[in-house]
Amino acid sequence: MNKILTITILFIFCQNAFGQRYNVPLNLPNYDRKPLHFGFLIGINTLDFKITPITNTEDNLFVMKSQNQKGFNLGVISNKRLGNNFDLRFIPTLSLAERRILYTIKNDETLISENKKIESTFIEFPVSVKYKSLRYNNGKAYVLTGFKYSLDLASQRNIDDEGLEIVKIKKDDFLCEIGFGLDLYLPYFKLSPELKANFGLTNLIVNDGNIYSNSIKEMKTRGFTISLTFE
Repeated sequence: MNKILTITILFIFCQNAFGQRYNVPLNLPNYDRKPLHFGFLIGINTLDFKITPITNTEDNLFVMKSQNQKGFNLGVISNKRLGNNFDLRFIPTLSLAERRILYTIKNDETLISENKKIESTFIEFPVSVKYKSLRYNNGKAYVLTGFKYSLDLASQRNIDDEGLEIVKIKKDDFLCEIGFGLDLYLPYFKLSPELKANFGLTNLIVNDGNIYSNSIKEMKTRGFTISLTFE
């Protein structure tokens, strides 16, 4: 429901920006001619895992389910103009995130739920190509796509869990991204609300010899990011 609401709000923004039938004074009229410009990004993310279980591993393990959680993003934008409609963007980002996996386990005749929390601090290096529509008054819609390398500084892959049976994941992840947004030209800077979807390409699970990791065949990142860019 939150994702649908977000898309609806962005669509209303687009309608308000492009649906007007009158001319207004242009803000930053020469902005799009800059060969290179910089800015920063703030946003929130919601991440979880796409889990492929291993069947018939443990008779007492019934269900595992990934639960998404909210996090925070802060990034620095470098934007290279490639032409009238295309830009190349590089946005090193610090991202704080949390994900949880809910296990349902049968103990004798009782069902027990166990929640395994995975906290991450990412340094991300996304590179994307941005396709922009023609400018109408002080607004312009765009779509973008690209790839991202993500380094998890909080990864516990090589940490001795001392019998706690934590779920360990790899520190390196590669993801593809796709998104859309709206450039709003204000008197002194450009503000852009943006929605991106992320799809992990790396199997992150570390098989550590416990019931929680051995029951997972494949575990990949998926998530959404809602952000505001200031350029």
